[in-house]
Amino acid sequence: MQSFIFPLLIIVVMLWWMSRTSKKQQQRQQEMRSNMKPGAKVITIGGLHAVVDAVNEEAKTVDLDAEGVILTFEATAIRTIKPEEEAKTEEVKSAEEAKDEAKD
Repeated sequence: MQSFIFPLLIIVVMLWWMSRTSKKQQQRQQEMRSNMKPGAKVITIGGLHAVVDAVNEEAKTVDLDAEGVILTFEATAIRTIKPEEEAKTEEVKSAEEAKDEAKD
């Protein structure tokens, strides 16, 4: 009887831990999507890098500006929102590259 209790206890603890981890991840994703605002740089689950143009809370969609092309995605298709510092660093790098190309 005791040999049966220990494996059962291990399984219960594993299921509880996986459930807890999953809930935390879902909470982080929901918080990220609720904080999404126009002008934020995002990456979709398909790997598209774009800037948020508009957020429609009712339809749960996001309009993304990908180099002048406006695309509409489900809000759940957004994988990450780039931090502001990282976005600024990329802008500086691209501006420097443009200057280098202009010199050549």
